[in-house]
Amino acid sequence: MSEPVYSNTIAGWREWVRLPGIGVPWIKAKLDTGARSSALHAFDIEEFSGDTGDWVRFRVHPWQKSESDAVTVECPVHDRRTVRSSSGHVEERIVVLLNVEIHGRTVTAETTLTNRDQMGFRMLIGREALRQGFLVDSDKSFLGGRAPREVRRQNRGRA
Repeated sequence: MSEPVYSNTIAGWREWVRLPGIGVPWIKAKLDTGARSSALHAFDIEEFSGDTGDWVRFRVHPWQKSESDAVTVECPVHDRRTVRSSSGHVEERIVVLLNVEIHGRTVTAETTLTNRDQMGFRMLIGREALRQGFLVDSDKSFLGGRAPREVRRQNRGRA
């Protein structure tokens, strides 16, 4: 079976993206070709068993410098992985499948759940998601457009 063929969209190293399946209309993400999977800032992570297997409940703060507009999410557990962070820290993480809209295109991303409070971005989009039709121009930002001004202010903690 051959790999699907995608037309490539050029994206910047950071983009405003949407997570429509979990009710996050805007989140600023770093596009990182050095990371295999994607990662999302999550807290209050709690696993539970459902009728169809293992599930996870977690909360997301979509804004970088604010705790407002937190979203509670429940998803099936897709996998569990040992991940080494950029600082060398090794952590076992739960993996969920999330739809991510970048530049108006929606792709499915294997996304690990972790505390990204100390990171510059609430979400990191890794190469497995990006290989679904994106090229990253490391010299550019927000090629898909910017979030509305009030969203950007909220992200900077100025709402």
